[in-house]
Amino acid sequence: QVQLVESGGGLVQAGGSLRLSCAASGTIFGRNSMGWYRLAPGKQRELVAAITSGGSLNYADSVKGRFSISVGNAGNTMYLQMNSLKPEDTAVYYCNANFINPFGTSRDYWGQGTQVTVSS
Repeated sequence: QVQLVESGGGLVQAGGSLRLSCAASGTIFGRNSMGWYRLAPGKQRELVAAITSGGSLNYADSVKGRFSISVGNAGNTMYLQMNSLKPEDTAVYYCNANFINPFGTSRDYWGQGTQVTVSS
């Protein structure tokens, strides 16, 4: 059973930085993509950043130039470096991964979420 566990959230002042981590455990045969989503009160869930197995990157316009997504060498840990944080970045951040299973099919996995709060 694959599990994703996020860490690194917290409270930070505007202009500060945080680094989120997402560690995947279990039997993983391959990775299609991994990404970070966020859900703020009263808003829809949005894609923050994503990285494909080929290394292609995708960022929400609101975080371009401030956030950076990366994957560790072993391919089972993902990071989101968040700089120049703004109050509007306040949300629960979720790790998402599309992994290939032993049967050759793929499915999405989600972490439990980690709260990021940016004070003004």
